[in-house]
Amino acid sequence: MTVPSTLRAVAGVTPDAPAARVFVRTCAAEWTRLWTVKATWWFAAAAPPATVGIGTIAGLEAAGDPGPPPGGPAWAISSISAMPAQFALLALTLSAVTSDYATGGIVPALQWTPRRGLLFLARTVVAAGTATGLGVLLGLASALAAFVAARPRLGLPTDDGLRVLGTVAFVVAAGTVLAVGLGFLVRNTSGGLVAAFLLMLVLPLLLPQFGYAWLDALAHVLPGSGAAFLLLGGVPGMTTNSSVLVLLVWAPGVLLLGWLRLVRDDANR
Repeated sequence: MTVPSTLRAVAGVTPDAPAARVFVRTCAAEWTRLWTVKATWWFAAAAPPATVGIGTIAGLEAAGDPGPPPGGPAWAISSISAMPAQFALLALTLSAVTSDYATGGIVPALQWTPRRGLLFLARTVVAAGTATGLGVLLGLASALAAFVAARPRLGLPTDDGLRVLGTVAFVVAAGTVLAVGLGFLVRNTSGGLVAAFLLMLVLPLLLPQFGYAWLDALAHVLPGSGAAFLLLGGVPGMTTNSSVLVLLVWAPGVLLLGWLRLVRDDANR
């Protein structure tokens, strides 16, 4: 059977099928594949107890504190709980990419969608989009838990909610896009997780402790520092603009490296 006839045998797919149609079908296949990976369910289940637990504890503490006047926003808890949640979401996204390399499923995936650019885009959109959506929902759940536990001391003003959840969405989206790029670049779950945790947690915390100005400057250009400032603040030497710029450089940059390896290298190496 020739290659064109093989493609036509797949439910109307032809070599000259419109890119939009192929992209939509690939996204549907990627969505199904994402939720058939066991790691997806494990990481998705690990994040809610942490975020809701943090929100509940913070709400109970606010309820028992007579100092602040009632009416403070509960949304601040969403930024705090997003820090531990983002690591579960990073791992979810990265494993969604690397699991195909571990099982050899990348070969039939590329046989189904031989246009590597479309497969790359679909996998990025589905994996990072799903993780970002989960991150926003977890932020909302954390704030709601704090609000219920602290009533009537905490409120849920809409403007603060949009601002905080928007920040959470940006940070999680940037981190998960970076994780997708690492997955395609490293093609190994353990190696990708080590690289992600070094960039997002270990090095931003460790480098400033040595007391050298150049190491402190290096920490400020790592994505973990940008994420920490936007969510928690308190990172000396960083601003909102510099934090956003750092994430906007790292996420597309690593994603580009992952795309280059996919389109230029053998898929099974």
